[in-house]
Amino acid sequence: MIYGYIRVSSDKQTVENQRFEINKFCASKGIEVNGWIEETVSGTKNYSKRRLGKLLKIVRKDDIIICSELSRLGRNLFMIMEILNLCMSKECKVWSIKDNYRLGDDIQSKVLAFAFSLSAEIERNLISQRTKEAMERKRAEGKHVGRNTGSRTANDRLKLSPKSKKIERMLRLGLSEREIARSLRINRNTLRRFRERTGL
Repeated sequence: MIYGYIRVSSDKQTVENQRFEINKFCASKGIEVNGWIEETVSGTKNYSKRRLGKLLKIVRKDDIIICSELSRLGRNLFMIMEILNLCMSKECKVWSIKDNYRLGDDIQSKVLAFAFSLSAEIERNLISQRTKEAMERKRAEGKHVGRNTGSRTANDRLKLSPKSKKIERMLRLGLSEREIARSLRINRNTLRRFRERTGL
């Protein structure tokens, strides 16, 4: 399958320019787009919450995603790298027209794969290091580190207090905690703690 991906960041922009570029490119290569994905959304929004995210879930080996330029995938380098890495893991190809970029089974892609794995490892180490340093600084300042005692119970009570009458009615009707929790879309343990605190 060959997919054409088009993204604009505002209603004032038109998708037609990008569509024209992709169609022109495909015509020069003797190929045809099988499906179009168009969206009006900021490139800073995580790709998993865009139509692009849905596309990335269904692509398979040897599928091709064509876009006018890599910046259509995302507005920052790390997001674009993450998307390309995901495509690479699924053996899906990404072609961008203006950048003349091709992600596939070649030396360029293999070098890029190494860069992805290295940058991901560095980022994980940096996050871990920053977390440890922050916790050590708080301990040195005499501040409590971790969850405050009772905070979870307090949050549960605050969350369910407006629903206490409804919970009481359902209990009188003989509904089980599992049924009530499912009806309220909450965890059964959350309901149980609320009942223990309120005596319901």
